[in-house]
Amino acid sequence: MPAISRPGLNLAWFKSSHSGGNTTECLEAAFVPAGVLIRDSKRPEHSHLAVSAKAWGDFLADARRTQ
Repeated sequence: MPAISRPGLNLAWFKSSHSGGNTTECLEAAFVPAGVLIRDSKRPEHSHLAVSAKAWGDFLADARRTQ
């Protein structure tokens, strides 16, 4: 899915619970019907990366296996 800009959407962005105290280098994500949008928390007005629901699920499954 391409990088996109969605200025008119009212999305519920969240940060990982693993972000810790250093909030200067963090990604945020928001669920959408097609999957997940990801953005740089320092530049929320910039384009977002769109990831399919399957790709997001695969990413989470792999992250859990490597902990």
